Amino acid sequence: MKLKTVLSFAFVATFLLSCGNDKSEKQSDNIKEKEATAFNFNVEQFADIKILRYQIPGWEQLTLKEQKLVYYLTQAGLAGRDIMWDQNYRHNLKIRKALEHIYANYKGDKTTANWSAYETYLKRVWFSNGIHHHYSNDKLKPEFSSDYLKELLADTNATLEGEAFDVIFNDADSKKVNQAKGVDNVALSAVNFYGPNVTNADVESFYKTKTSPNPEKPLSYGLNSQLVKENGELKERVYKSGGLYGSAIDEIIKWLELAKSVAENEAQGNALGLLIEYYKTGDLQTWDDYNVAWTAATKGNVDYINSFIEVYNDPLGYRGSYENIIQINDFDMSQKMKVLSDNAQWFEDNSPLMDAHKKKNVVGVTYKVVNVAGEAGDASPSTPIGVNLPNANWIRAAVGSKSVSLGNIINAYNNAGSSGRLKEFVHDEDELKLEEEYGQLADKLHTALHEVIGHASGQLNPGVGETKETLKNYASTLEEGRADLVGLYYLYNPKLQELGLVKDWKTVGKAAFDGYIRNGLMTQLIRLNLGDDVEEAHMRNRQWVSAWAFEKGKADNVIEKVTRDGKTYFNITDYDKLHNLFGQLLRETQRIKSEGDYAAVEALVEGYGVKVNQAIHAEVLERNKQFTSAPYSGFVNPVLVAKKDEAGEITEIKVTQPETFPGQMLDYSKNYNFLPEVN
Repeated sequence: MKLKTVLSFAFVATFLLSCGNDKSEKQSDNIKEKEATAFNFNVEQFADIKILRYQIPGWEQLTLKEQKLVYYLTQAGLAGRDIMWDQNYRHNLKIRKALEHIYANYKGDKTTANWSAYETYLKRVWFSNGIHHHYSNDKLKPEFSSDYLKELLADTNATLEGEAFDVIFNDADSKKVNQAKGVDNVALSAVNFYGPNVTNADVESFYKTKTSPNPEKPLSYGLNSQLVKENGELKERVYKSGGLYGSAIDEIIKWLELAKSVAENEAQGNALGLLIEYYKTGDLQTWDDYNVAWTAATKGNVDYINSFIEVYNDPLGYRGSYENIIQINDFDMSQKMKVLSDNAQWFEDNSPLMDAHKKKNVVGVTYKVVNVAGEAGDASPSTPIGVNLPNANWIRAAVGSKSVSLGNIINAYNNAGSSGRLKEFVHDEDELKLEEEYGQLADKLHTALHEVIGHASGQLNPGVGETKETLKNYASTLEEGRADLVGLYYLYNPKLQELGLVKDWKTVGKAAFDGYIRNGLMTQLIRLNLGDDVEEAHMRNRQWVSAWAFEKGKADNVIEKVTRDGKTYFNITDYDKLHNLFGQLLRETQRIKSEGDYAAVEALVEGYGVKVNQAIHAEVLERNKQFTSAPYSGFVNPVLVAKKDEAGEITEIKVTQPETFPGQMLDYSKNYNFLPEVN
């Protein structure tokens, strides 16, 4: 599971992961920070997107063997890049090829408004890995006509015809992932996990017949396949060598085998071997075996995330999107935060959950701050800031999990500049001062608590199925909200001060509560068009948590709605009572998950997390017009350049930075193009 950014990190009140406000830092840390600031983190901005760069701290401290491991793992990730494009939409690769051909070969007038609109559209498609917005899931709308695109195609001898051309301009396939209530979510989602004539009922009936060899260790059925209907019969097309996406997977395997040859230790090598076997066979038991081995392989300087993992893009939560993140340990920060994983059992024992829903033995929770060395697929260009894996509940309970926070990504956000949005939306000077002094520390701790304690907390009742089966299209947003609530509950707790993580737990907790409520009820709305419902799982969970607390606290005026000079603000009047409300909601969300209560999760999400107060939304959008910084940010990746001797052996690997976003996208399409247009 991944923690996504809340807003562009140009907005201060977000889930940052930085100790920038820790005034006890040593002078050497401050020097490093100044050096990092001299680096040009900004690449460009277009539409609602800001493109940034990130550095790889610690690269020079790695041995050549370790650098080779990082290089091979990065190449493996990029080899599967086009899988994500095809998973997102069946025409994406065909559309991208035509659009890129035009971009590279058009010799006409590039000073016109039409060409500018064309460039912006292509960049948005690149950023989203397809023609649907990376966050809202709405189809991107070009600000040029179909006639203009036909002219460009003719001028450059490019071809794009039929449905693939028409869909750019018509209303078909308008939503990549449709999570609306009371509709056929599969049939109305454009994501390419299902054939065009497959329905919700088909999916549910197909997987009801699947039984795991060991019911206590349920396999992740549907994770690595496309479900289609052929001659009226449902059939899985499995992602594997020789199967769906086989040509790209073979390339992934090639690089993973090279990575295995330079593994840091036996445990890491064994895990890589199982991942290779999984890609070769598509066997879901091998996938579980791999996850057990990967979770236990905690030693070494290098780690990675690779394969079909997160299920947010599946409206029913079965199928995993292709993802790759290569990580180098930040040992100093990891040691500082290790205290959370060491005390995971205390947090579980002292949570407000029902006793039956608490784990009696929280095992194997590891937490590290890492520096990203490369990303691909679902993690790029839009990246998470924290990840907790594996996702299988039984592995979490029996073996544990790995939680990582992407330190250099956060550092890039923090150094890329800021806007005045915070001052616009805080209630008063006290709230502003709290955020400025404690906001980054609060967000760092919230991320850590969300990933380490939140996702590892709680257990299902005996006999209750996996949440994708019981809670269906609400499973992802409930899990993210539940983990958020764990973080919120413990952020306002003296235990953090006792563990030496904060100097004043109340001020940090207050800053965290202010930021969460401000964002959940107001500021995240800048990401939506007026009139839109909230669709994305993380946005939904932040709204239903905040809106529920606001409503339940009305009798005691826990959160007051203030109107001043025609502007709306939300002011927390009683942090102790809000803390209790968060505890109550945490208890209820865990009950829903543990019992598989679909009616309750539907009422919670639909009642508080989907519909938007239109008057407040219009006001937020109007107040936001004064700020030029884009609401979303993403990254180009550093380029690892391997130098070889006459025998072909790598002698050195240098880190270089791409100059432009289009340059990297075109380079990727040229060098990592391993799939046909139609799969």
